[in-house]
Amino acid sequence: MQRLRTLPLAIRMIVLLVLAVALAVAGTVLLSRWLPTAVAGVLAGAASAALAGFWVWRSLAPVQALFRALAGTVAAYRDGDFSFGIHWDRHADLAELVQAHNALGNTLREQRLDLVQRELLLDTVVQNTPVAMLLLDPTQHVVLANLAARRLFNAGRKLEGHALADLLASVPAAVREALGRAGDGMFTAGEAEDVYHLSRRSFRLNGRPHELLLLRQMTVELRRREVQTWKNVIRVISHELNNSLGPISSLAHSGTELLRRGQVDRLPLVLDTIGERARHLDGFLREYARFAKLPSPQLEAVRLPPFIEKLQAQVAFAIDGTIPDATAQFDPAQIQQALLNLLKNAHESGGAPDQVALSLRQLPGAWELEVRDRGTGMGEAALANALLPFYSTKRNGTGLGLALAREIAEAHGGRIAIANRPDGGVRVVLSLPRGPMSA
Repeated sequence: MQRLRTLPLAIRMIVLLVLAVALAVAGTVLLSRWLPTAVAGVLAGAASAALAGFWVWRSLAPVQALFRALAGTVAAYRDGDFSFGIHWDRHADLAELVQAHNALGNTLREQRLDLVQRELLLDTVVQNTPVAMLLLDPTQHVVLANLAARRLFNAGRKLEGHALADLLASVPAAVREALGRAGDGMFTAGEAEDVYHLSRRSFRLNGRPHELLLLRQMTVELRRREVQTWKNVIRVISHELNNSLGPISSLAHSGTELLRRGQVDRLPLVLDTIGERARHLDGFLREYARFAKLPSPQLEAVRLPPFIEKLQAQVAFAIDGTIPDATAQFDPAQIQQALLNLLKNAHESGGAPDQVALSLRQLPGAWELEVRDRGTGMGEAALANALLPFYSTKRNGTGLGLALAREIAEAHGGRIAIANRPDGGVRVVLSLPRGPMSA
């Protein structure tokens, strides 16, 4: 009987049909002894059909139950519940279907577990990051906020569902103004004057535009760097002052001795040397003052060919290509100072003076001024720190030339990039945004 239950359903139907026919024939033979043959055949056929129908119903009942179980598990899968499985030990032709269904459930269960673990890891990272994160929907309501954002905007309470405008009513004015402006930036807020960096990113989520706000507190890091910068400033200034005041003090003592001995013929040399060291110290301090007091650029229309000619009259360099006969908007004094610093560095790079060149390219949205040399190039550490204030690889360098050029470029809305050339030397690119211009 157990072997019959595991037979394919089609074979079982054939066996039942053969048994029904055999019963009908046997019943007709037996009943024909007492009844007419036609009546006996009808009764025997009806009895066999009823018995065959009962057997078919008994055979198909487990199949119907299996189909109901399959429908139930599919509905559970649709609802995200993959904990169901089906046990089947009957028809062999349906066992493969049940096995495939159970394998699908196991695969979905493993994928759901892996997805849950990933979501848990991501949520742990998001919630414990020190960066305040706010995800806003198109109506500027908070969809997601981490713990740092809750502490910053709502005293640690949940933010989801709140309108950003309502949250900004209880934050410092500096935070409110920063979030009201477009774009990224840094600002100071609070009585402790904490420094924050604001980043905005827009993307589409489920077909709808969303905005992600990231607020990072940078007070500790900036103060640490500020202390390090002040240490560098003090070290450089102390070194330069000692280099100048030491010889001045020694020469002043020597001059006193010469006067005491009556050897006045050597005094002019001593006084000239003192004056030279004093002028060097004065120039050094003026460079620092210029860097510290860089004013905002005063933009004006500047014709490029005469500007390059005046620059070439102050320092020698070759012109690579042609200078466009165009007018650009920038502060001529500041850009001239930045280019003079770059050209001076190029002449001090160790290459031939005639290899120092300047080129000017007109791009769709910017002007690019490139200064090139054929010197010894720069190492990785020097390239990484070249634009930092007070960093210098020269023995008597102040470390302000490239830093001042970068400050000037960024004040104009541009930037500076520095890189080694493939065949030796360095190229420095000063990019300036193209404002109103006329050819």
